[in-house]
Amino acid sequence: MGTINYALAELLNEHDVARITGLSVASVRRWRLLKQGPKFIKISASVRYRAEDVRAWLETRPTGGGH
Repeated sequence: MGTINYALAELLNEHDVARITGLSVASVRRWRLLKQGPKFIKISASVRYRAEDVRAWLETRPTGGGH
């Protein structure tokens, strides 16, 4: 049971993801609607994100500016 409680404590909400990315909560919601953002978990009406899924998704984003 300790592992489950630890895992639940690690779940992020859409406000956390918005803060991490520096974007609005509306953007996070739009990603979900368009199936473009990180994987998410639905718990009843609540939406939660695993930190590792957000991290993995961010690593897939294009980068630029260098040669």
